[in-house]
Formats: sequence, structure tokens, C-alpha cells
Amino acid sequence: MKKGDVKVCILLIEGTNCEEETSHVFEELGASPERVHLNQLVRDVPPELKRSLEDYHVLVFPGGFSSGDYVRAGAIWAARLKSRLLQDLRTFASEGKAVVGICNGFQVLVELGFLPGIGGISEVPQAALATNDSAHYECRPTLLKFENRGLSQPLSRFHKDQTMLAPSAHTEGKFTFPQGDERRMLTALDRADQILFRYVDVEGEYAGYPWNPNGSIHNIAGICNPRGNVIGLMPHPERSFYRYLHPDWTRGGDGPDGDGRLFFESILDYVMENF
Repeated sequence: MKKGDVKVCILLIEGTNCEEETSHVFEELGASPERVHLNQLVRDVPPELKRSLEDYHVLVFPGGFSSGDYVRAGAIWAARLKSRLLQDLRTFASEGKAVVGICNGFQVLVELGFLPGIGGISEVPQAALATNDSAHYECRPTLLKFENRGLSQPLSRFHKDQTMLAPSAHTEGKFTFPQGDERRMLTALDRADQILFRYVDVEGEYAGYPWNPNGSIHNIAGICNPRGNVIGLMPHPERSFYRYLHPDWTRGGDGPDGDGRLFFESILDYVMENF
């Protein structure tokens, strides 16, 4: 498969606001992205607007504040998906296609039970993206260390301990587990190689605020499902796609490519090799 044949569905509803830049990075890499409203998949719309999830190779839930993040972040979007599209989503993931949730999209995948997905897709959330420890919106550059040992094939271009800069921009990004169950869940994630990224400081060491902008347990910034093809992370790699988007872009780095470019290149490589 050539890059131009890779069809990317960037799903949106009212309140999402990162679909345009997410679409741009896939287009810049030569893929064929399309911004698709949920209604185009689940409701009666004019034939020329109707879309089917099975026609795509990558499904992206972009960042934003879907439905105003009322109730809690991602909850309303997830409820709508469960009521109208759950089986199609299950089929898409079971076929090994890439599913990516960024920021609000990560929150949606957790609410859906697709992440962390220990023991399979869960009927109820196994984790939560809770309110930041600072109790306010955090918008800052964050450094992520790649922790995966090889499970997540869509990110196989990353090497262990590689660091990526990706901005964070959220109020509810604290990755956590039910009280009293933290140790068991962390052990399960680690044994299954489901931890993708952890927050670090400029020395590559695990650190607290502001390097960990939200207080996430174990400094977790991104995880995958047990198969490795469903990926969620709070920071925004699309916002560091170009070098000039880095806060220190005038003080180092060669060429136009930013850290986030590798994230999307790796996903496309996975699709071209497997479909």
C-alpha cells in the first residue's frame, strides 16, 4: 500500500477543535485524511455525505472539548458512540487497524473502555483522566519518554527511552485508577507492555510538576491496549509536527521537522506494512 492509499478518518462532533491540524499532518505526509462528523456514520444524511468506518485504515479522535466536556471530559462523546457505533468500533479495532486518541480523544477511549482494555474492552471505564492536581487548565510544553518495549507496532519507529516534545493543553489529564486498585492496575499495564509514554524533565528523569503537568500516576502520559493498535495520549504531537512549533526552535535543531512528525510517520508505516 502506498501512503496516498491510507485513508484516515478524523472523527469529530461539536466541541472538537484539533481536527484541522490533525488532518493537515496526515495530508502533509501524503496520506488521505478526511474530517468526518459522527452524524455521517450513524444518521440519515444525504448520500454524498454518508460514510462507513470500514472504509478507513486509521481512526483518530482529535483533541478539543467535545460537548463542552459536560459531565466529565469525553463522557458525552463516548456515550453517543456506545449507543450508535460501538460494534463498528469493536470490529475496527479487532481487525488491527490503528485507533488514536489525542487529549480529548484519549479521554473518550478511556470512557469507552477501549483503554486500557485489560482483559478486553471493558463495559465500564477501568481508569480515568481526572482534574489536574493544579485544579486549572495546563498549557505547556511537555517531554515524553517512550517506554514501550515493542508491543505497539504502530509506534515501532520509536526506540526505547527516546524523548519527544509534545505540548499539553488540558484541565482533566491526570491518569488514575480506582482508589485502592492502583498497584494492581499499574502492574498489569507494565507486564502487558501497555505503557507508551511517561512525563520526564530535560534530563530525561521522571519528575513532578510542572514536568508532569497533571499529576498522572507513574507519570503516565500515554498507553495502548493489550494488542498495541489502540493508542491514547494526553499531549498533542500534531502541535510539534514542525520544528518552528518548538519553544526553543531558534536555539537548536536542524531542518523543518519537529518531534511530533515521527509519531504520525510511524502510524502510517504500520498501516502500509499490514494492510
